Amino acid sequence: MLSHISGYRITETLHSSTKSIVYLAARDSDDVPVVIKTLNEAYPNHQQIARFLHEVDIHKKLDNIQGVASVYNVENHGHQQALVLEYISGGELAKQLNQTADYFIELFFKSAIQIADALSAIHQQGIIHKDIKPKNILWQPHLETIKIIDFGIASESVNEKQSQNSLFLTGSLPFLSPEQTGRMNRSVDYRSDFYSLGVTFYKLLSGELPFDVSENDPMAWVHCHIARTPKPLMIKEPAITPALSAIINKLMAKNAEDRYQSALGLKMTCNTVTANGTARVLSVRLSQGRWMLSTALTFRKNSMVVNRNSPCCLRRLPKW
Repeated sequence: MLSHISGYRITETLHSSTKSIVYLAARDSDDVPVVIKTLNEAYPNHQQIARFLHEVDIHKKLDNIQGVASVYNVENHGHQQALVLEYISGGELAKQLNQTADYFIELFFKSAIQIADALSAIHQQGIIHKDIKPKNILWQPHLETIKIIDFGIASESVNEKQSQNSLFLTGSLPFLSPEQTGRMNRSVDYRSDFYSLGVTFYKLLSGELPFDVSENDPMAWVHCHIARTPKPLMIKEPAITPALSAIINKLMAKNAEDRYQSALGLKMTCNTVTANGTARVLSVRLSQGRWMLSTALTFRKNSMVVNRNSPCCLRRLPKW
């Protein structure tokens, strides 16, 4: 492990892969904790350097988005550069959810709405993240906000063709969208992130992946993402399972046209479920093309808790 990069003291290795290393460090000037990302090569080739600089450029374009980790600086380090980023003290959102059993669903919806806002802003800049997964969604406990990280394989292309060679699949196998597999004969666009987010929500809520497959079997994962239906969602709050299942199933639709057509559509759905208080879904039924949810909404008024039954609806296939 490195001990020092000019201007920073490295204290810990947070993550290491064949492509990059991520360190926790302290800035010499003020002792502020930061994250430093470098290539995992002492002498990177031109392609590796170009890919890293592409990630730096994307981070700079997204630097004013509240839900994305801020860029502090880009430092020269040996024969390459180091990306200095904001440190998120709370770690992964999944960890925080696991520690908050009393208001698990409330925190999930709060973070889901923030994720939708962040993705909307990212997509408005013409960026596709392409690697949305639990490890890339962090939580700031003191501010109660999320941060999306790791734009290492992000793309600025509005439509991008994916290789069919399973050896060159980009992204994390359990979270790939069907079009990222290269077997759908279609381009990858921003709606690919919604599929990956659906798998992420499934994992955050249930602690499991939606398909029972070895994580090291690329072809099995490709088949699941293209052709198989996710396992029924099982969580500790069965009353709200139908609403969450409807959201996840829409995010994980095999065809991009059947998913949410914008992140704001997802936000509207989450707001509907949680409107005017903490919503507890009592039942769900399909009526005239709409998901009809009967909810119990909890309000606080003059220190008294008042329960009121209230119907709300989720459109079955809104084209947002």
